[in-house]
Formats: sequence, structure tokens, C-alpha cells
Amino acid sequence: MMTYNKIGVKAKWILLFYLFTLLPLNAQESRRPKVEDRLFRSEVIDKKIEEVKHLLKDNPKLAWMFENCFPNTLETTVHYRHVDGEDDTFVYTGDIHAMWLRDSGAQVWPYVQFANEDPQLKKMLRGVILRQWKCINIDPYANAFNDGATGGGWQTDKTEMKPELHERKYEIDSECYPIRLAYEYWKVTGDDTVFGEQWLQAIDNILRIFREQQRKENRGPYRFLRKTDRAFDTMGWDGYGAPVRPIGLIASAFRPSDDATILPFLVPSNFMAVSSLRKAAEILTKVNRRTDLAQSCTMLADEVEQALHEHAVVEHPKYGKIYAFEVDGFGNYLLMDDANVPSLLAMGYLGDVPMNDPVYQNTRRFVWSEDNPWFFRGKAGEGIGGPHVGYDMVWPMSIMMKCFTAQSDDEIRLCMRMLMQTDAGTGFMHEAFHKDDASKFTRPWFAWQNTLFGELVLKLINDGKTKLLNAL
Repeated sequence: MMTYNKIGVKAKWILLFYLFTLLPLNAQESRRPKVEDRLFRSEVIDKKIEEVKHLLKDNPKLAWMFENCFPNTLETTVHYRHVDGEDDTFVYTGDIHAMWLRDSGAQVWPYVQFANEDPQLKKMLRGVILRQWKCINIDPYANAFNDGATGGGWQTDKTEMKPELHERKYEIDSECYPIRLAYEYWKVTGDDTVFGEQWLQAIDNILRIFREQQRKENRGPYRFLRKTDRAFDTMGWDGYGAPVRPIGLIASAFRPSDDATILPFLVPSNFMAVSSLRKAAEILTKVNRRTDLAQSCTMLADEVEQALHEHAVVEHPKYGKIYAFEVDGFGNYLLMDDANVPSLLAMGYLGDVPMNDPVYQNTRRFVWSEDNPWFFRGKAGEGIGGPHVGYDMVWPMSIMMKCFTAQSDDEIRLCMRMLMQTDAGTGFMHEAFHKDDASKFTRPWFAWQNTLFGELVLKLINDGKTKLLNAL
């Protein structure tokens, strides 16, 4: 039996609200939905917003942007209900009414730190985790899901589509983000009830497809073709992607941007797989007492990690040893970075490599330069983009990743000023903006970037940077 908050009446209002955000407003006017129109409310989040606004009283623009952005996922994309007596939370990406495993895991991540202070918030987060296990068990190769067997999305793609799937682009990180979220939730709350039979089945499925995509014996069962005029929206080589030589790494058909890989061994996603498998092993050992599954996770993590050290590091003539973005096992490699997380830049933020790793630091300098073909610098700002949006379009997400991993106040100051100056007067983050004109942007409603911005502001305050923020 399903019970849930009725949201149909609100959908039209929310659409109008976000269309309205294209028009600049006075910076003192909140861009949040009216209280009665918010999909989910949390007293602890409201309290934190007021606290931060007080701390940033000397920077009203930043305080305003934080108030708009930080609760954006909760108030406009979270659909919490009970299904068969269990918590269940379906999370939209924003203007696309489907749930991406990656995006949803990242969207609610900044709220986990407050879970013990708000029982309803904790239940909502628990519902996201349980929903993600269900999604993985429907199809571990899928990246995005409908709210039930609606048949929405890309049903005409030539792959094994089901009515529950919105899209079936296989991406390594789609399996990693749910583990990252569940692990953090467990560490913060101590609640291990999310690690039941659905979890054990999900881990079995994740291990299976990761091994299949090591492609040691064959190309595996996954294949994807789409009728499109956009090359990165489909897979070459009859839907299997470019050939690889088995070296222990895991192939990823698509990047976190939902763009097809050029060389299938996507390095930042393999790093995330290693850290996720180690987290899974800890859960399986301490909660489930499944040392057999835990050992399988650890052995695969060890194998992938060793392969990364052997095959993902390239000697660059200018930067020294750096991590390649993609490799194929034949000795070919692609030197670039994409804005979407996991990325090479974001590996420090995710904790997939130590921040002081010299190869990471060299890579960080490389990706934030014109030597990275997807780095753009212009009159409005600078940062990393990618094929998903195209030339000259900077993703604020990349600027946030640079700020999250910054080790100097000068870098933090530069990044925060760019983020504040490229909102086009809307008070929100966007998918991407033109390097010379921030009023030219994509996706006025993109909850991941909005909530990520709130997470960044909170981190900087917690790191003792309030004075710096007020002086921007």
C-alpha cells in the first residue's frame, strides 16, 4: 500500500517559479518556494539557513544565494512517501523529472550531516538509500529511473529497456554514489537498517557488472545504440564502445556527463569504484557479517587500484606525472578533464586520492589550464566544461570542485567571486554559462549544482573562512 504527499498541484507552480528565475530580482527577495508549496520541509535546515545568513551579514549577495540554493533539492525535487510501510524517496534532478542514481546521491549528500537533528530528514535520507538499492536491482546498468513502470524516457534506445528505466547509459559512478551516500549516512547516524536484503542483492549486482566490464573474457552483455545526430549520445563499435585490452580496470560506457567515453577505461570513475568497494567491504564486514562478499569487494578494489597505478599515470612534458582521463589498455590515453563529478579535479573532493598526492596536484594544475582542451577562460569567468554542452561553456560545478580542493585563500577567493558573479542575477547555480557572458546559461533549475553550492559555503564556514566570505 502506497501513501505519499500529493504533488501534482504543485508541479505547475514550481515550473512557473523556475521560469520566473530567469528574471533578475532584488537580492533581498528569497527565491525559495512559498512555505506551503515546498515539497519537503526541515526545521534544522531552516535554522541553519538563518544562522548562515547572520554569519554572512556583510555579504548579502552570498547570503541570498545560499538561502536560495542550499534547500533547493529538499523543496523542489524530493518526493518522500511510504511504500509498504517503508521509507521511500524519489528525487528529481530538477527540470528533468527522473531520478539519476548519481545526481540523487549527490543532491541529498549535504543534508546527511544534519540527520541526527531532524527525524523526518533522517527518514527522507533513508528513503533515498532504499530507493537506490531498488533501482540498482531493477537494472544495475541503468543510470536514470522513472517513478514506477511509467514507460517514460528513452524507450526507443537499442538496449534492454524496461518501463521503470528513464535511460540506460551504463556509468560506473551510478553504482558508486549510492554506496557513498549509504556509508556516510551509516557513519553519521549509526542506522544500519538500510543494509538489508535489497542492499545485499545490490552489491551482488554491482560486483557482477564491474567484473563483466573488466572485459577479461568478452565484451560483456551491455550494449547501447541511440538514433541521434549527437555523437556522444550513442556508442560506437556496434554499441560496445572502443576495444580495450584487459588490464584490471573497469570499462564505463558513459561518463558522469552522460556522454559516451572515447576510451572505455574512465580513470576518475575507476578511482571512485576503488573507494566505494572499500566502503562496501567495511559495511559487509561490520553490519552483515558477510566476509565472503567483503573479500570480493576488497580483492576487486585492490586489482583496480593496482591497474590505475600501472596504466593511468602519464608523463606530461610540462606538468610531470599526471592522471589520464581515459585509457584503453593498449597504451593509448586521453588527456583532458570533464566538469562532471567524478572528474580528475574532483578526486580530492571525493576522497578518492589524498589531497597531497603529487600526481593529483600535477593533474589539478593541468586540468585548470588551456592545456586541457575543455578548459575555457573568458570575460565572465573560467573553468572546465565538456562535450555535453559544448564550446566556451563553463560549468560552475568545476569552479566549486576547484574551491573544495583549494589549499590557499587566493584560490578560494577567486572561485567564490566567480560563482557569485555568474549567477546572471538569478540567485541560483546553472548547468553552464558562457565564458564571456554569464547571462547565456543552460538549465535554470539544476538541483545538484544548487545544493552543492550550499555545501561549499558551509564547508568554508566550518573551515574558518567566514571573514574571507564576508570580504568578497
